Amino acid sequence: MSQLYERYSAAALATATRVLGDRVEAEDVVQEVFVRIWERAADYDTGRGSVAAWVMSSIRNASIDRIRRRDAQRRAVDASAAEPRAQPEKGEFPEDLKRVNAAVAQLPPDQRQAIELAYFEGLSQSEIAARLKQPLGTVKTRVRLAMQKLRAALAGLAEVPE
Repeated sequence: MSQLYERYSAAALATATRVLGDRVEAEDVVQEVFVRIWERAADYDTGRGSVAAWVMSSIRNASIDRIRRRDAQRRAVDASAAEPRAQPEKGEFPEDLKRVNAAVAQLPPDQRQAIELAYFEGLSQSEIAARLKQPLGTVKTRVRLAMQKLRAALAGLAEVPE
């Protein structure tokens, strides 16, 4: 895997940067694609093309998917901002929302901040890293740890009889 990465990472980063127009986001895509390649190495079919073509088409497709998600997210945010929201009346919040809020409140501050920016403000991990002026890897770790803690907390809450 390290040889594959050394051979193709520079071209992959250049392609992703060209498609996305953002180097930080391109780095994120390259990392995701190489992890996916590692996990799905058995899916490679020599009859369908070279390794280089597989890597580069994976990078290009992932970059285009990232743009589509980003554009869809922006359209959804714009649409929801244009629509007036009905505010729930006091006591009308579902129990699940109370449980999620309680679990989020129990997270360490740095993890809570990352989760809130990702899920309540809709920022990508790259955008969070830029806003907080922290390395992307740090943000990814915080989000991953927070999600693990939330999953465990919510699974534990779901098992508690009321």
